[in-house]
Amino acid sequence: MPDPAPSTPPLRPPSLGLLLAEARSLLELNASLLLAPLLMQAPKGDGHPVLVLPGLLASDLSTALLRRFLKHLGYHSFAWGLGRNIGGVYGMRAKLDERLRRIHDLTGRKVSLVGWSLGGVYARDLALHRPELVRNVITLGSPFARDLTATNGRWVYERLSGESLDNVAAADLQALAGALPVPTTSIYSRGDGIVNWRTSVLQPSATAENIEVCLASHIGLTVNAAVLWAVADRLAQPEGTFRPFERGGPFAIAYARPQPAK
Repeated sequence: MPDPAPSTPPLRPPSLGLLLAEARSLLELNASLLLAPLLMQAPKGDGHPVLVLPGLLASDLSTALLRRFLKHLGYHSFAWGLGRNIGGVYGMRAKLDERLRRIHDLTGRKVSLVGWSLGGVYARDLALHRPELVRNVITLGSPFARDLTATNGRWVYERLSGESLDNVAAADLQALAGALPVPTTSIYSRGDGIVNWRTSVLQPSATAENIEVCLASHIGLTVNAAVLWAVADRLAQPEGTFRPFERGGPFAIAYARPQPAK
């Protein structure tokens, strides 16, 4: 009998060196503030609502610059309004569903979801359960594919949320990592010190893509100038359409060429 196919080795959280290098996020913030005049040349919005979801242990303060940027571009940006994110994909589902419905009812339009880290997992879950309310999904360094445990935040997530990642239903794991019923973009960095970047890579399709931002930190994904530009470009697409991201513009050097994950 032939030998069984070798199993895929489990992914590991980012190294201690990458984790310590997260301190560079302050430099990313300062650079974006200096580049503000250039960032304001990003594609303008059509006024549709955008709900921005923070990462684990973060609050709306962590996404304030991103939301202000989107507001200046013409979007109706919304904070998640649920205090500090202490985790729980299952535990937060009903509250996020209510938040999404209220924004949809208030604006009368489908809502774009931008989620950082764990917030991106929430965004994908919302799109799976309420596709009729969602325009598109953009995730920033979110661990939704392959091995959800390959992060340096696993212990904190499980401790605070009471949800063990080992007990997530296989069907839910497959759904989160699979194709969404709405256009989807995953923005990530191989320099991420919190989340193994491989868990942020989705399967490209006619309505789904990956954008790798070189040298970005995990904490800096909501303030990095190249990330902000890419988010603005993706949100500016007319509703019901999708075109691949063009790695050009003032931050072209920051975007890696698309390549298969290893």
